[in-house]
Amino acid sequence: MSFRPTHDATIAAGKSGFSRASGYRIEDDPRLPSQKKAPRGRRRPDPLAALWDSEIVPILKAAPGIRAIAVLEEVRRRHPEFSANIRRTLERRMRVWRALAGPERDVMFRQEHEPGRLGLSDFTDTSELGVMVAGVVLDHRLYHFRLVFSGFAHAHVVLGGESYVALAQGLQNALWGLGGVPREHRTDSLSAAFRNLEHDAQEDLTLRYQELMRHYGMTPTRNNLGVAHENGSIESSHGHLKKALEDALLLRGSRDFVDLDVYRRFVDEIVGRRNANNRKRIELERPMLRPLPKRRTADYEDKIVFVTSSGGFALRRVFYTTPSRLIGHHLHVHLYDDRLECFLGETPILTLRRGRPVSATKRGHVIDYRHVIHALRKKPMALNNLVYRDQLFPRPAYARAFETLQQTVGDKRACKVTVELLALAHDRGCEAELADAIDVELDAGRLPDLAILRERFGPNPASVPTINVTFVPLSVYDELASVHSVETTSNLEVAA
Repeated sequence: MSFRPTHDATIAAGKSGFSRASGYRIEDDPRLPSQKKAPRGRRRPDPLAALWDSEIVPILKAAPGIRAIAVLEEVRRRHPEFSANIRRTLERRMRVWRALAGPERDVMFRQEHEPGRLGLSDFTDTSELGVMVAGVVLDHRLYHFRLVFSGFAHAHVVLGGESYVALAQGLQNALWGLGGVPREHRTDSLSAAFRNLEHDAQEDLTLRYQELMRHYGMTPTRNNLGVAHENGSIESSHGHLKKALEDALLLRGSRDFVDLDVYRRFVDEIVGRRNANNRKRIELERPMLRPLPKRRTADYEDKIVFVTSSGGFALRRVFYTTPSRLIGHHLHVHLYDDRLECFLGETPILTLRRGRPVSATKRGHVIDYRHVIHALRKKPMALNNLVYRDQLFPRPAYARAFETLQQTVGDKRACKVTVELLALAHDRGCEAELADAIDVELDAGRLPDLAILRERFGPNPASVPTINVTFVPLSVYDELASVHSVETTSNLEVAA
């Protein structure tokens, strides 16, 4: 058509590479072939024509989010003559109706994030990773902190629920590792983070969180309840972090870790690699952060407990044993997510692993056999029906020995021998080695022999060895003094 104003149709078509007939055809109708194509009509009658306006549309208006399969089932329930083959037709019709006459949908408003302004906190479940510690599946989740602008991340292993203690500890670890404080801190819903606390503690939740934010100079905000996409900058990052951990576990070749500290270092290493990839943006954002305060604030709960005659105390429906000399004393306890630090007055005396209740009706136990073994030796039969007997055994070998002894020599002898085995492990400091020896004996079909095991694991520390001391005659010191005098005189003569 650009040649047509100055040439006739034949020459213009030739210059464009067309035949003369194509040139006349294009000149008569300049539309593209796709524009000339007639719309495709229906190849068969619409099976929904009789029901669409009268039955299906009212269902869609009453329940806008209903699925097509549910509508199909309702239609077939009312009209059994309809076949299930109309599902695709129904889905297409519903999709078009929702686009033309359906309800308004939520709109995602992309935000411009300036450096140093916003940090996000959230918890994510990691049960699908299948991590084990010492052969036992670790029931845990991750506290996850992230800066929106640079992508700086921090993850902290949480053993309990989404508590204030876990939030305060994880957040402070993240801020001190980052070296600065953003101006705003956002969570999904703080009430969800504190749902595992008892009713008495709920009254000061807002106050404690506000004090934490005031200490670091951050403005607390939260997204609307149940609207997860408003926290999308960290919600999407949860998936990426867990995939990175899954890949690292596959490369490691094992999901079992020696202890919790090793697993925490593993998580820190994976998060550190991700931060290294964002190093340039992190360094760009770090100068925009506010300075840290002079010190951290409390990331634990204060509790006062009383050590009863049972040799321990109960806290949050968990019983903890302590050294018996503390019976009758009140202890000041700092309650962390993974441990309890106990003080007598201002003196730290004990650190205990934090336990959890077994269920809503059954309390938990954190037992150290070393705390009660001296008393249990005086009353070995108390082991038979002890409330926390299963938690008393430090290793499976001791529980296995007790069960085998019960079946073989009866309850009385089983209690006596098992208590003496625990005492041997305590007195000689050979808990792991003794457990291995017990397993060997039981695997061979033999019962543990106390005499042989006592002989094997060294002398009784209560026995005093005989030590012969040879005294040196005092005349030896006179000889040493004379030799020193001669050497000193010789050195003076040489110097002169």
